[in-house]
Amino acid sequence: MFCIWQHVRLCPATVLCRGSDISPFPFAAGCHLHFEHTTNQCQFSGAGPKRAEQPSAAAAGHEGLPGTLRPHSESLFLYFVVLVCAHLKDYRGCCCCVTDYLFPSVLSDVFVPVSKVEELDHLNIIHVTGTKGKGSTCAFTEHILRRHGFRTGFYSSPHLVQVRERIRINGQPIGKELFTKYFWQVYGRLDETKDAHGGTMPAYFRFLTILAFHVFLQEKVDLAVIEVGIGGAYDCTNIIRRPWVCGISSLGIDHTQILGDTIEKIAWQKGGIFKLGVPAFTVKQPEDAMVTLSSRASEMRCPLWVCPELEEYQAHCGPLHLGLAGRHQRSNASLALQLSHTWLQRRCLPDRSPPSGSVESAAPRQAPPFKPSPIMIKGLADTEWPGRNQTLKHGAVTYFLDGAHTMRSMQACVHWFREAAVQHERNASGPVVRVLLFNATGERDSAAMLKLLVPCHFDFAVFCPNITEAIASCNADQQNFNVSVEHMLTRCLDNERSWHLHNSSGHTKGAPLLIESSLAPEKKADALVFPCILSALQWITQGRDSVLADPAHGELPVKPSVAARAAPLCAAAEVHVLITGSLHLVGGALKHLDPASSK
Repeated sequence: MFCIWQHVRLCPATVLCRGSDISPFPFAAGCHLHFEHTTNQCQFSGAGPKRAEQPSAAAAGHEGLPGTLRPHSESLFLYFVVLVCAHLKDYRGCCCCVTDYLFPSVLSDVFVPVSKVEELDHLNIIHVTGTKGKGSTCAFTEHILRRHGFRTGFYSSPHLVQVRERIRINGQPIGKELFTKYFWQVYGRLDETKDAHGGTMPAYFRFLTILAFHVFLQEKVDLAVIEVGIGGAYDCTNIIRRPWVCGISSLGIDHTQILGDTIEKIAWQKGGIFKLGVPAFTVKQPEDAMVTLSSRASEMRCPLWVCPELEEYQAHCGPLHLGLAGRHQRSNASLALQLSHTWLQRRCLPDRSPPSGSVESAAPRQAPPFKPSPIMIKGLADTEWPGRNQTLKHGAVTYFLDGAHTMRSMQACVHWFREAAVQHERNASGPVVRVLLFNATGERDSAAMLKLLVPCHFDFAVFCPNITEAIASCNADQQNFNVSVEHMLTRCLDNERSWHLHNSSGHTKGAPLLIESSLAPEKKADALVFPCILSALQWITQGRDSVLADPAHGELPVKPSVAARAAPLCAAAEVHVLITGSLHLVGGALKHLDPASSK
C-alpha cells in the first residue's frame, strides 16, 4: 500500500491496526469466522479452514476451542478475541437476507445445553427499532427497570470504543474475562456444527447477536433490552418469537440501499418486529410512515399505541428531568416510559392484561399518560448514553459529542449544540472559538448535513477519517477493513469542498492539507483536513487539553503555515468543539478524550 500521508510513517500493518469502528450489520457473502494458523498469525478464509494435524484443544487447556485457535497466553487469548471481531466484515448487501430461515437452526446449535430457539422466550425481551433514538430509548428503558431491582441485559450497536459495550449486564459492558469465556463457547459450538450450515460461520453482527443471547441466558438476566441493528423485518435480532413489548422510535430516511428509499418502505421494515398479540408502542411519525405501521400492526394482529407527549406525564408528577440532553430525547423518554410500564405490568401484575386495542382498526390508539413512579423519574434523570448529546469539559476546552448521521438527527444535533454552546459561553471569561470536527461514512449525504451546520458559526471546520491515530497499534475494536484509506481521505476532501460551497457564499477555496495528495491543490482557507482523529484533536486543542498532551500519544508535526493558523485557538479563553457526523468518529474521539473507556 502506497503511503500518502506527509510527515507520518506508516506501513500496511499500521493501516490495518488503527482504523475506524465497524459497522453493525453482517457482510452476508464476505469474510466469516474461519482461520488458518500459519506462522503464529490469524488469517481469514471465505472457503473455510484447512487444518493440519494439531494437538487437541483439551490438551492445550481450552476445551471446546478449535486447535487452530489455541492461545499461547491469556493476553494473547484476548487479543485473538478482539482480532476476530474486528476482521469480520459488515453487511453491504440487500435487505432480503434469509435470517428468518437461517437463525433458528444456528441458534439451536449454539445454546448448549439449550436446543430450541424457544429458550429466548425466557429473556422477557423488550425489542426496539427506529431510525433515530432507538439506542437512547433502550438506555432509558434499561435504566428504569434496573432501578426497579431487576437484573438487566442490554444489546446495542454500534460500539464506540470497545466491542464489549454492545453486551451489557446491569448497565455495564461485560468484562474481558466474561467476554472471552462466552466468545469461545459460542465460537467452538458454531465451529463444530458449521457443516450443517454449508460449512460457513456467521459473520460479524450475526455472531455478536448469538453471543449476546447466549450471555443473557447464561447470566440469567430478568429481562433483555434488544436494539435492532438495521431495519427490523430481516434483522437477525428478529429471531425473537415472543417479546413482552416492542417499540419503534422516530423514523426517517437512512440505510436506503438496504431498507428502501421511501419512508413507507422503511416503516414496513421497522414494523417487521411486531408479533402476534404483543403490545407495541411508537412515537408520532410522518403520516405515510404511520399508515404503514398501522397496516403492519393489523397484518400481525398486534395492538399498536402512540405515545403521548412527555408534557402529558408531567401533569401528573411535575417537571421531568432527563439525563440525556436535547429536546428530541423527550419523545424517546415517553416511549421508554410506556415500554417499561407495560413490562412492569406483566411482570408485577400478571393477572392484569397488557394494554390491548382493536387490531382491525385503521389507526393506532393513543396510549394514555400515567403518573410515573419515583423510580421511573429517577431513572430518566440518571440515564447516561455516551456519544449522544454528550458534553466533556477539559479545562479551557469543551467537547460536544453527538453521533448524528442522518438529516433529522443532525437537525436535532444543531439545535442542541446551539443551545448548549450559548449556555457555556455565558460563563466564559473571554473570546470563545468554535470548531467543527466532522466526518460521515457510507452513502450518507455529507453536503446536506454540512449545510445544516453552517448556522452554528464555526471559526474552523476540521475534517478527518475515522482513523483514531496514525501510529502502529493493535486496537482491533476500531478498524474498518471494508474501506480503503484513500477512499476515506477522498471523502474528507469532498467534505471540505462542500463546506466551502456552503460557507463562502459561492467562493470556493481549498484546504491547507496535512496530507500529501494529488486530489486537491494546497490553498489557505478556514478548513483543514487531518490524517487521523488524534492529529485533528491535537491541533484543535494546541496543548490545552492535558489528556491529549500525554507523551504516550506522541505528536504529529504540521506545516508552519498550518501551525500559524492556530493563533485564534491559542488566544481564545475557551475552545468549543462539536464532534459529529458519525458515531464511529465520536467513538474514536472518546478513545482519546476518555481513556477509561478503552479499559
